[in-house]
Amino acid sequence: MSQRPKSRPPNSHSPPSSSSPPSSPSLDAKSQALTALSLAPTMPRKSILKPTLATLLSLLALYAFFTTFLSTPDPTHLPSSSLQSSPEKSAPLRIYMYDLPKKFTYGVIESYAKARGGSKSPADDVSRLKYPGNQHPAEWYLFSDLIRPDRDDSVVTRVLDPEQADLFYVPFFSSLSLVVNPIRPVGLAGDGVPVYSDEEMQEELIRWLEEQVYWRRNNGWDHVFVCQDPNALYKVVDRVKNGVLLVSDFGRLGHDQASLVKDVILPYAHRINTFKGEVGVEDRKSLLFFMGNRYRKEGGKIRDLLFQLLEVEEDVIIKHGAQSRESRRMASQGMHTSKFCLHPAGDTPSACRLFDAIVSLCVPVIVSDYIELPFEDVIDYRKIAIFVDSSSAVKPGFLIKLLQGVSTERILEFQQELKKVKRYFEYEDPNGAVNEIWRQVSLKLPLIKLMINRDKRLVKRELTGPDCSCLCSNQSGIQTTL
Repeated sequence: MSQRPKSRPPNSHSPPSSSSPPSSPSLDAKSQALTALSLAPTMPRKSILKPTLATLLSLLALYAFFTTFLSTPDPTHLPSSSLQSSPEKSAPLRIYMYDLPKKFTYGVIESYAKARGGSKSPADDVSRLKYPGNQHPAEWYLFSDLIRPDRDDSVVTRVLDPEQADLFYVPFFSSLSLVVNPIRPVGLAGDGVPVYSDEEMQEELIRWLEEQVYWRRNNGWDHVFVCQDPNALYKVVDRVKNGVLLVSDFGRLGHDQASLVKDVILPYAHRINTFKGEVGVEDRKSLLFFMGNRYRKEGGKIRDLLFQLLEVEEDVIIKHGAQSRESRRMASQGMHTSKFCLHPAGDTPSACRLFDAIVSLCVPVIVSDYIELPFEDVIDYRKIAIFVDSSSAVKPGFLIKLLQGVSTERILEFQQELKKVKRYFEYEDPNGAVNEIWRQVSLKLPLIKLMINRDKRLVKRELTGPDCSCLCSNQSGIQTTL
């Protein structure tokens, strides 16, 4: 079947017509070949297309080569951690923050001030209230982050419609509530005003939550609570344990209440000044430093044993002292001028001194067998700290001999790594602790969805132990990481 010939543009080559004059016999063979090639009716498409495609592919290959291997990346656009592979960016986590009655947030700050001789009347502008400095301020910084107007740099998005939320944040200042009025008994103060009761506040919070449709909808699995102080929410923790708990460690929590699977470990706020100098050992004359309470309960009994061993060592500064402005000044000086800083267990496995040491570039020596640490998916603590098991640490001479054997080069390596990661422990750093906590919370979302769906299909069962909540960890049995 014949096809209709395509029309050609006026300046395109056409085959010679029957009326065209014959080729001159005077043309040499080369001219005749070129003429024949240029006039051939079926060749133009192939002869032009193939070289063009080949040239284009060659140019693309060269571009890819130069872009991949020879171009210099802009350091200002590198990932925040060059040691971590960057996954594809997903949609930010959507958080709805409950509009709790004021007594659970700013009211706690007011009650704290009143209990310490501050203003007796409510503040005219609660936004001007100052959260008191302490080692458990995450509840304040997370709350402040969610209410700030410009949140484009956050890893989570605050939504005002609960139907759009992935998770629900409960902004009760539970750690501050715990210490508002720890001395006076519950009852009436001299002026007839009821004395603040943290236990009653916890109960009122649960009663308020149980009236919320979104709490009942998924049995609390998609709710987030801050209980950074080890005793925060202690009275009601069994009733909120389905939620994501933001805690300092698991020292006061049962295996059926908290785990690394669903919860997030928070850093304490450091209580001493951040070291502003550079790495080096020239001005760090002391080998080892510790200042803190000598006598603690439970796992913290090791402190007294360490005091007995170390207080006779010449190159060690170890002092008994409680939290005060003067003790913080002395601790700052000691940590900034020592190579190593001791972190023994206290009443719970973790304490703020670990984070004091980190921001001081004083290499932490951790003697706490059950410690859990924040942000371990991005921080390799073996590069910034030395871990020693308790049994070895209390052997006479073991700890000092171990530390004296660490070379200057190794100490400098520790300090370089400490300098890289210390931003993770700064709550006021825009790219510090708050952003990292939210990132950790967002990683829990797939598991939360799994547990919500699983919870809705389970039949009633009799269980003899914890169900899907605990992790078996710390089974390596190492004595020290050096």
